[in-house]
Parts: sequence; C-alpha cells; structure tokens
Amino acid sequence: MNAPGPHPPVAGDDIVASLRGVTKTFGDAVALDDVSLDIHRSELVVLLGLSGSGKSTLLRCVNGLNPVTSGGIVVNGVRVDGASARQLRTLRRDVGFVFQHFNLVGRLSCLENVLVGGLGRLTIPRYGALTYPKAMRRQALDHLDRVGLADFAERRADTLSGGQQQRVAIARTLMQQPSIVLADEPVASLDPENAGIVMDLLFRVCIEEKLTVVCTLHQVDLALGWAHRLVGLRNGVKVMDRPAVGISRDEVMDIYQRVDPETSDASARSL
Repeated sequence: MNAPGPHPPVAGDDIVASLRGVTKTFGDAVALDDVSLDIHRSELVVLLGLSGSGKSTLLRCVNGLNPVTSGGIVVNGVRVDGASARQLRTLRRDVGFVFQHFNLVGRLSCLENVLVGGLGRLTIPRYGALTYPKAMRRQALDHLDRVGLADFAERRADTLSGGQQQRVAIARTLMQQPSIVLADEPVASLDPENAGIVMDLLFRVCIEEKLTVVCTLHQVDLALGWAHRLVGLRNGVKVMDRPAVGISRDEVMDIYQRVDPETSDASARSL
C-alpha cells in the first residue's frame, strides 16, 4: 500500500502528553537519559532507534507501566509519575496500547476480542459476546468494520493471519475510546503489504478520529511515509525531533549510528 502523500496538519496545538527531563534506569543500565518531549493532539509520532535505544521504555513510561527514575510526565493533565493506583487505572483507560504480538485471546471470536476493549466502562466482568450491552456489541462491530474485518466477527481470532489479527487488536484498542494510542512495533512481525495496511489504518485513525498515535518502528521507509513527526533515540538520549516532511532517509539513518560501547553499554541491552 502506498503512503498517504502530503500529510495534513495535526488537529491542534494542544499538548496531550508532556515529558520533562525523564530518566529511567534498570540497575546500572540507563534506558532513558533526560528526555523532554511534547506530543500534540491528532499527531502521529514515530520513535526510531536501534534495539535498546529506549523506544519501548518511553512508551511504557507514558502510561505508567514503567515508573520513571527522575523527571516528570503529564498525560491529559494527569501527572503520571507519582500517580496513585486508581489514577493510573483511569489513565490507562484513556491510553490504548497496541502490542507487537497482538495479545488476542485466540479461542475467542474477533467480536469478543474487540468487546474486551470496553470492559473498563463496565462494572462487572462479561463472558461471551451476548452478555455485553447491545449498544456495545454494535459499537464493536463498527470498529471491526472500520478495520475491514466486519465479515470476520464470528471467526476465532487464532484462525486469522498476522495482519488481520493486528487489525483486530487495533479495533479492540479503539473500543476503549482512548485519546492516545501507543503502538509498540505494531508491524514488526508483518509482511510489507500488511505493514502498510496497518500503518495506513493508524494514520487514518489519527486524522479522522483526532487521536494521538505514538508508534515505535524499525522500518525507516514506513516512518517517512506515514509519520507527522520523527523522534530519534540513541542510548536513551533524544537525538532527533523533526517533522517528517522534508527530511531525507540519509538524515534519519544517522540515528542508527552506533557509539563506542566503552562510552555506553546501554546499547548492548534490549530494554
């Protein structure tokens, strides 16, 4: 699938996530080193860098899965660092997460997997699609239709291809009704055609639903094709923060220059 061409502007200048001087360590390893970053509404930001550069760690700090060592993070007006367990639960309902390996329940139907995304709005657990309110079932079907899989609603998730499963996972995330979607290597296990389909879907969600998408990628060409903005990390340090329009592939590849391992051993670890 071709990239979408000239990118429309983001929906607004309002900041939905702000990182200030964020540092995260795991023992002696520094995963993030004094990172500051503002992320705007309806913006598709792609994080680039070598394995171990801190991309995934940054995502997990944004929704509080990894508590920061120092610095501060504010998401939708909520201070993530130091938030209570209740505040974090509320925050995570508003911040969707798309994983590399889909994390679907294979024995459940696609419809049931999508409905799971709405559990945060219910007070009691549900078992089986028919136990969910009719309005939620209709909404889940709409999300499956949005990702082009309405005809697969009753199919077991483990019978689908990898690309189809990732689209179901995106529909499940949309069922949360989030304002921010974090996507950690969402196309790493997909072939080029399906990778393009998934990136196009994330791009359209960003623009049409005015959602903010922060995505980690290794594929530079996909990043150049779909991102509004590129943020490069090297050994936990932010080394690039630029609009995707007008930047060359060679400039982006500078992010991937390795440093002397004697000056930093963080690049030898996958964090």
